[in-house]
Amino acid sequence: MSAAAARDVVLARVRAALAPGPGSVAAAPVAIPRTYRQAGRSSDPAQVVECFCERVAEYRAQVHRVVGAADLEALVAELLAQRRVVVPAAPPCAVRGFAAVPDDPPLTPRELDGADAVLTGCALAVAQTGTIVLDGSAPCGRRAITLVPDHHVCVVRAEQIVAAVPDAIAALERIEATRRPITLVSGPSATSDIELERVEGVHGPRLLDVVVVSVEAPDR
Repeated sequence: MSAAAARDVVLARVRAALAPGPGSVAAAPVAIPRTYRQAGRSSDPAQVVECFCERVAEYRAQVHRVVGAADLEALVAELLAQRRVVVPAAPPCAVRGFAAVPDDPPLTPRELDGADAVLTGCALAVAQTGTIVLDGSAPCGRRAITLVPDHHVCVVRAEQIVAAVPDAIAALERIEATRRPITLVSGPSATSDIELERVEGVHGPRLLDVVVVSVEAPDR
């Protein structure tokens, strides 16, 4: 008996075993409870931002709070002063105080490794998990530029932060349609594969600075 024929025999026996017996009544469809957290539940924007900052800090990332474009530019210039920094096609703020290295044409892995840091925006962020989502768009750049340099400075605007994972999944539907790769970043790259010793910077940046930009002054 060929493999295909054997498969058909097995599947036929499974179907026969699952079929209702003579005189039996087919079972009614099982109702699936939908009481879990779904997208769209209202949340206080200020609390969402606070939660995101707290969760990101728990991952050993450095969190910075700024208000407006001027403060953002000043802080980024301070964080990256006098360094060679890879920037995407649409940097999240004006480039000053450091040497910008455009990824156009695409930099080679060796060139990326020679840069001191990378500066990007993001597609969205998730407060519940402290996760940043990169989607390969102009503000984020291609995936490689955020995986090779040792230091990643990521700008997250308050309005880009969603409360929970279901909200992020719903928002990602429009991103998925572009067929661009999606990268989820939760803190600096780290692993404990070898003797349970935490080592940072193995699979991506060792240092992560997250700059959260609000339109109003943060409480702290």
